[in-house]
Amino acid sequence: NTHLSFRSPKMDLETALKGCSTALGFFLNNRFADALALLKPWRNQSMYHAMGYSSILLMQAGMTFDPHDIDAAMASLRESLQTCQRFQQCHKPVRTFKSYIFGAAYNIIVCKLLTEEMHAELCYAEVLLQKAFLTFLDESIIGFIKGGMKIRNSYQIYKDCQALANVTKDTEKQKSTHIHFRGGVNMGIGSFNLMLSLLPSRVLRLMEFLGFSGDREVGLSELREGAASNSLRSILSTLTLLIYGTHFLPSGTGEGNLTEAEALLEPYKEKFPNGALILFYTARIALLKGNITFAQEKFLACIAAQEEWRQIHHLCSWELMWAYSFELNWREAYRYADILCKESKWSQAVYVFQKAAILSMLPEEEVTELGEDVVELFRQVDGLRLRIAGKSIPTEKFAAKKAQRYSSSNPVKLAVPALEMLYVWNGFTVVGKRPDLTESILTILEKAEEQLRDDPDPSEYHVDDQCVVQLLKGLCLRQLGRLVQAESCFNHVISRSSCSNAILHNELIRHLICRMNYKDYNMESRLHFRIHAALNTMGSFSAKLPPSRTPA
Repeated sequence: NTHLSFRSPKMDLETALKGCSTALGFFLNNRFADALALLKPWRNQSMYHAMGYSSILLMQAGMTFDPHDIDAAMASLRESLQTCQRFQQCHKPVRTFKSYIFGAAYNIIVCKLLTEEMHAELCYAEVLLQKAFLTFLDESIIGFIKGGMKIRNSYQIYKDCQALANVTKDTEKQKSTHIHFRGGVNMGIGSFNLMLSLLPSRVLRLMEFLGFSGDREVGLSELREGAASNSLRSILSTLTLLIYGTHFLPSGTGEGNLTEAEALLEPYKEKFPNGALILFYTARIALLKGNITFAQEKFLACIAAQEEWRQIHHLCSWELMWAYSFELNWREAYRYADILCKESKWSQAVYVFQKAAILSMLPEEEVTELGEDVVELFRQVDGLRLRIAGKSIPTEKFAAKKAQRYSSSNPVKLAVPALEMLYVWNGFTVVGKRPDLTESILTILEKAEEQLRDDPDPSEYHVDDQCVVQLLKGLCLRQLGRLVQAESCFNHVISRSSCSNAILHNELIRHLICRMNYKDYNMESRLHFRIHAALNTMGSFSAKLPPSRTPA
């Protein structure tokens, strides 16, 4: 009943901030129910309690993808917007119109915004942004455009709040409430800039037409300031930087800023050593560095740390499945794929496909011993696909198309499905840090190459299979420093350019800087994100090179 100490006849701003800081501590210590219990009684009277309550529900919805959780989060977000609106002084359409004309000065002088009302603006923008994120459940270009339309208002309010923070008197800036306000501005402006900077150029052009702009360095700077601010939202800025450094960067370039990620996490490791989120990112960073055994230990510790949110267990099971796949320990990888198939509702189609792909790497007698039927698993994939808001999930569509080869009475086996998926999910960025594992994978690929070459009755998928094997072989050779041989593999794929596999063209653009005018791939949006990130990296690398003495 710790939360009862924060119940008072009037929930003023400072009391609300203290209460939410306590709730945040509960959350980071795996006391999720206690955090919700503290926030719930005041969610209709305090903007911060409302925002905190809906934020936790949003996180749960994002992890489960369960329609019930999504509906609950959306309902809570709507209530939070209403609570925030009650603290906003001016009539919203008038205020917004005047703000465009007069800027921040109008908000301060004409509306005479008080501290509480400044925070109401900030909380309103944050809840709007959270609500918009629920529209990003698929990876299609249309989904990003629709989401962009919904967050335009949030973006403008954040810009207004930034102007307010900049013109606030120095005496006000010393107050603890302003530190929290400034930290929220850092988080919002930083997240927007960073998110927009990651968009491929064709999407970014559309966003700029709608009034958005994104500068990656500005975004990172704001988020770093927010992470160091000791404000209520410091953890949000920290988590945004961690997600960027351990998920987005590896997916595009193979390198994350792991040194910064470790430094950001260090204070929280000391304060919340058994916190599930902290353990998860400790493990994730270790995995990206190639410290696979340590990462496995930390993911298991994360699972053992709490039982309340089983979805965190599923996140760890997903990572453990890959960690054992990196080591080619297919039996253990299968174990965690099987757990996901039985327990997680996120994407049964992807889980079943992944389970079948892993089993394909085991001897047939071992698969029989496990009581599994690989062909039957692949045949289940298409029927397990979900539709969210009437749309298919791109990763599920990709898996279903791959599994089509098993639908006929005479199935055509995928060549190296688990290794292909290792690339799709960015696993080669980890394996490349371990020459011993890379050599082992290369051996498997050379054996598959030989089997395809000696196949007396090639199927209609023969060229695609050869291209996949050559791509993955080229990746291994590149990681081992055998660049001439790697280039030969990539050139082989180019020479068979009729192959339809999207990931091949992605890697060829990355390694040979070759532009291909193709479209309508599986997971096309993801492909463009990865190419965009790779080209940005190439540009950054080129900028560091000394100027050429040879005329262009």
